[in-house]
Amino acid sequence: MICMNKYLLAFLAISFVSIFFFGTYVGLYKIFPYEFLDSSKDVLFGQKTIETNQFIKQANIDSLIKIYNKSDIDQKRNFLTEFFWDVESLQRVKYKSQLPEVESGISDSNYKDFQNLKRIDRLTVEMEYGINSVSYLFLPEQSNEKLILYHQGHGGDFLLGKDTIQFFLDRNFTVLAMSMPLLGMNNQPVVEIDGLGKIKLNSHNQLRLLEANNFNPMKLFLDPIQINLNFLDKEYNFKQYSMIGLSGGGWTTVVYSAIDERISNSFSVAGSMPFYLRVDDRDMGDYEQRNIELYQNVNYLELYVLSAYGDGRKHVQIFNKNDPCCFSGNGYETYEFVIKDKILQLGKGDFQIFIDDTHNQHQISDHILKLVHENISLDN
Repeated sequence: MICMNKYLLAFLAISFVSIFFFGTYVGLYKIFPYEFLDSSKDVLFGQKTIETNQFIKQANIDSLIKIYNKSDIDQKRNFLTEFFWDVESLQRVKYKSQLPEVESGISDSNYKDFQNLKRIDRLTVEMEYGINSVSYLFLPEQSNEKLILYHQGHGGDFLLGKDTIQFFLDRNFTVLAMSMPLLGMNNQPVVEIDGLGKIKLNSHNQLRLLEANNFNPMKLFLDPIQINLNFLDKEYNFKQYSMIGLSGGGWTTVVYSAIDERISNSFSVAGSMPFYLRVDDRDMGDYEQRNIELYQNVNYLELYVLSAYGDGRKHVQIFNKNDPCCFSGNGYETYEFVIKDKILQLGKGDFQIFIDDTHNQHQISDHILKLVHENISLDN
């Protein structure tokens, strides 16, 4: 018995030492299962709080928003159009842009079980460096003459948002579904770059390699949206455009609706936070989320104001309380009422934040879909 106890103690000691050194190695070099454990800790031990950001004061946040009147709104929007498209106004962008290639009435078995679906049209936008954007326009049998643009994030194809698309079809919306550049059905071309050779583009972080004096790759995120909306303006007579996006699609929703007032209602789910709240590496985002030239001129707080400002316009940020991916916690409390007050001062628009505590996933939940529909339905 004594011998067995010695063996057991030796085994436990060796196991403890092995686990300790393995854990140290995982933490130091961030190998598997570091990401899983890191993303789970907030769910297991409670959400991140703003206690790590106590140096932030409301007065400091307010001073970051350099928007005081309509002239400032116009100046910020003009900067954005020049930054993305190198022209002075969105009207010039519309004037210069092409229309998408349209294939009407396509067949896609992924959506064969959809209800209230009249047909699917495929819209393809060809862009610089052979990069394209493939979108689906879901037209309902019964239409309420309103369109909602659903934008998928870094997860990949908008097929991942199938439940969201069906939800709005069931309520007689036309749905335009889109994916981010290089993801989903969008291609991943091989490009030749001076001094670097041939590179296959499969990551947003690679897009910075395309930066040149006469080309800003950031436009690749927004160009397909404005081109598709120009087509819809020409071919249809929708009463309202709304937009909802998840994760990277939530970021896209914020930035695009900040520029284009055709988007009446915008809903960003787990899409962004101001830089001062990004204390976790997971919240820093890809190339497009941390482009210094952009955000030093129009920061995230100002983008939220621009997205919300205008007659009959509304911008809603939605955060998953225990999101294992990004932007969880209660950091939004540091700026929510600052933005609300700014919109009140400007006299037009609406800004809201909703927290979804019904799940522990990185997703658009049924609860949020109902909330979004209620908000859109308030506008006739």
